[in-house]
Amino acid sequence: MAQIAYILLCHKNVASIAEQARRLTATGDVMAIHFDARASATEYQLLRNELADLPGVVFPKTRVKCGWGEWSLVEATLKAVEAAVDAFPRATHFYMLSGDCMPIKTSEHVHAYLEDRDVDFIECNDFFDSDWIKTGFKEERLIYRHWFNERTQARRFYAAYNVQKRLGLTRKVPGGLRMMIGSQWWCLRRHTIEAILDFTRQRRDVLRFFRTTWIPDETFFQTLVRHLVPENEIENRTLTFLMFSDYGMPVTFHNDHYEILLAQDFLFARKISTEAEELKKKLGALYLERGVHFRISNEGQRLFRFLTGQGRIGERFAPRFWEKDSTIGRERRLLIVTCKKWHVAKRLLDRIGAVSNLPTIEYLFDEEATAMPDLGGIQATLAKRTRHRRALMRMLFEYFETDELLICLDPSNLDLFKDFYADRSETRMLEIDCTYADTYLEGHAKRVGLAGEHTGADAFRRLIPTVRNDVFRESELIRDQNFPEFYRIREKSGAEENAAPLADFLGIDRSKAIDVLKTDYLFVD
Repeated sequence: MAQIAYILLCHKNVASIAEQARRLTATGDVMAIHFDARASATEYQLLRNELADLPGVVFPKTRVKCGWGEWSLVEATLKAVEAAVDAFPRATHFYMLSGDCMPIKTSEHVHAYLEDRDVDFIECNDFFDSDWIKTGFKEERLIYRHWFNERTQARRFYAAYNVQKRLGLTRKVPGGLRMMIGSQWWCLRRHTIEAILDFTRQRRDVLRFFRTTWIPDETFFQTLVRHLVPENEIENRTLTFLMFSDYGMPVTFHNDHYEILLAQDFLFARKISTEAEELKKKLGALYLERGVHFRISNEGQRLFRFLTGQGRIGERFAPRFWEKDSTIGRERRLLIVTCKKWHVAKRLLDRIGAVSNLPTIEYLFDEEATAMPDLGGIQATLAKRTRHRRALMRMLFEYFETDELLICLDPSNLDLFKDFYADRSETRMLEIDCTYADTYLEGHAKRVGLAGEHTGADAFRRLIPTVRNDVFRESELIRDQNFPEFYRIREKSGAEENAAPLADFLGIDRSKAIDVLKTDYLFVD
């Protein structure tokens, strides 16, 4: 008789996670939950208290601060797996889930499906010969060392990569391993899990290698399973249904996807919209039913391509991004830092990224060279970014798989501020009030074309008051809008005084805000 140990990685929505845990353990299964250490200790304790009456739920002894593309995701998974192995000796299968996964079959069907097939379900495609990676880095993920998070520390990530590439500092894959790649959503048998844990204790060199590999959650388990398990005992697929749009973004499922999801030859689905309350309620009730017969058609991928190819809004799918009612998303929070001194704002973002897992993007509507992911071309030019501003932001939220994103905007972008504040999403703004020496304003005049290299001192004396007034006017126009959730920090104020507005803006503890602000060079020109 199969008993499933669900391995759940999550970072928010305590009530939803608790509900998911109760649902999935109601039929005799068990669960190990890793709650991201970047979330507050209060939320974590609330979750533990909420599930304290469930003996079938355990938590790892320690939590890990997780970041997309980092080893930390694998480390968190291993800690949850170890906790489950120790706590649940009767568990026969270990199924990897996230907080936005939902079952799309009954518990009865899920157990019968696993009992009939004595295999591991995991995508294991050859890293180099397959076309699993469509764009971007391929062998660079492995042969170079990646110490920084590409999403929160993009400049450091690419600087470290470029230095290694220029100096030829490559490395080899650990001996005896054939590198594989695939989806991070797997279901493995107990003896496979135990073999992986034994292997990690014996081959510390392999762990050292993967610690500095980019996006190791797509290669670590995939490589080790293929190394430890005979090929005929691996079914090269995931049991979690997920789709990607033609822009490479995960498709989010809504209330009217219920029939499509049930018809797929999968056991779970990802990602379920946070707003799809009716869908979650129906799927939750379905999981506990018995005697349900499913007619599998696997029409999901084909139907999605057809409907989106026709360009229709449709009842089954969300509106296309170029429609006039495009929105960033009601459940999302857009944080905007505005400052005329771009270098000051960029330093602040670096510090925020160092103490949090908040994705940050610098002046994406002002500086074409801003490091951005490939979103199908919509990010290619400033004109395209501005024209499809809300669509671009929505795609960035989906790319980073986050409900909170921090960007920089120049104070001159009043129309952008108004548009983002008019969206259904929550928008917050932080203005950095700087002092402007004449030398800085001279440089600014040159950068915007008001002066050149040969502009004389007399001309600058006449020009500087105008430039200073223009900077002041932009700030006043922003304040005149009386935007809600508007905060200010000042160069003339100390870290202690600036900590309160920064903490409120970011929604972090005051101590963390002080840590961000205690940077000697933050306001240096």
